[in-house]
Amino acid sequence: MSYQIELRHLHYFKVVAEELHFRRAAERLFIAQPGLSRQIKQLEDYYGTPLFIRDKRNVALTEAGSYLQKEVDLLFNQLGTVKEHIEKITEGKITSLKLGFIGSAVQAILPQLLVELKKQQPLIDITLNELTNEVQLEMLSKKELDFGFVRIKETPVGMESLPILTEHFSLVVPKNRFPTKGKVNLQDFKQESFILFSKEYSNSYYELVMSIFEDHDFVPHVTLKTVNALSIFNLVSQGLGVAIVPSSLKKGYHTHVDFLELQHLPQRTTLSLVWNKQNRNPGIPLMLEIVNQFKKIKI
Repeated sequence: MSYQIELRHLHYFKVVAEELHFRRAAERLFIAQPGLSRQIKQLEDYYGTPLFIRDKRNVALTEAGSYLQKEVDLLFNQLGTVKEHIEKITEGKITSLKLGFIGSAVQAILPQLLVELKKQQPLIDITLNELTNEVQLEMLSKKELDFGFVRIKETPVGMESLPILTEHFSLVVPKNRFPTKGKVNLQDFKQESFILFSKEYSNSYYELVMSIFEDHDFVPHVTLKTVNALSIFNLVSQGLGVAIVPSSLKKGYHTHVDFLELQHLPQRTTLSLVWNKQNRNPGIPLMLEIVNQFKKIKI
């Protein structure tokens, strides 16, 4: 027997997959347990394969069920996004944008972009989330973010990216402790403790910074790692070590540290704007247009 699958079948499946318990799922859905079982059976008949492994004590997803759960989660997330956009349009707003960013994006370009975005679309809703690179990429893949400002070596499959700013590094040292003029030789700092952005900030960024030390033939004594720039500066100012950071981070922070430029090093780090190719948020083309305008002005 064939069935016409409706959205409710997938909704019922989603709840059972979350609970892995038919009675609890039925209670959440406010339906009788036998009726829920029939709906799941119809779904299994439609796909021609079991979605759950059941016995008297346990319920588990089959391999097909695990796959369907991921797809159903994406589907309902997209439906929620569609509803949100329709609500914004009804309110007279073009849309809403959820932006992820790492700390250095705030100093580099993000504030200017937001000003221009609000200027062109005063009613647009913007949500900002300071997140690590890896978390941003994960949320972008699920369309839980519309854009991410990240530092990555390669653009993940299914994503698009636009380079925003390529910059050199600076060595961050306690105020007035080291000479601030002349070319910096990192060999002079090999006995110092280093405070770095952790791999959670960005694995590829961390490897890029470590390549600086490799070029200078020493392994740094890394005593502290964090994902927050202000924490790094405060720790350096307290004499707990020195740090290497993107040069744009010297703007916007008022801390008791000096920045020693490392322009002579070949390593450069690029801040990029990343988005999901499949994301149909109507605000995405507007954001990209504004970003490209800024890039032309900078050039």
